[in-house]
Amino acid sequence: MAATNSPCAACKFLRRKCQPDCDFAPYFPPDQPQKFANVHKVFGASNVTKLLRDLHPHQREDAVNSLAYEADMRLRDPVYGCVGVISLLQHQLRQVQMDLTFMKTELSRYQNIGLIGNAPIGIGLGRDQFFAREQQIMMRNYDAEMARLGVNGAYDAGLLAMNVSANIGQLGQFPHPRAGGDDRRGIGPS
Repeated sequence: MAATNSPCAACKFLRRKCQPDCDFAPYFPPDQPQKFANVHKVFGASNVTKLLRDLHPHQREDAVNSLAYEADMRLRDPVYGCVGVISLLQHQLRQVQMDLTFMKTELSRYQNIGLIGNAPIGIGLGRDQFFAREQQIMMRNYDAEMARLGVNGAYDAGLLAMNVSANIGQLGQFPHPRAGGDDRRGIGPS
């Protein structure tokens, strides 16, 4: 229901009187005018009205929040909108899952050869030499696993070409991928 003192952000934007049964009032409070302005610019008021009327009342708030997010992302990136951000996050999730799987495999391998705990390090090698050699083997295995899974820098370059920036909203905490490079080792393309 609309407040009697102040019209909702939608009615204020549309310059009309906010009625007690206003479809927009519960979802576009007067203190959030930009939320409706973005939704209106991308989707249009009549389309949003039709959508809200077609939904069950318990679904409307989620729908409006989704429309507001999609509109905001579309205005920030007119070509890809929220799809670019979703694609970037899915790629990062796949990378983390592959890294986790690889590290679990390596941990299991170390446990199987007795390197965890107080077991002997290696015959004829000092601790530092042994771990340096194992790190080389681990990185070679990682590179082979990434090649087997078909992961390369082309996907990262594609995301960069989509102009997906890491400073969108709260995504500033995620690093921006480098095309063709391997961020884990700091090695770029050769």
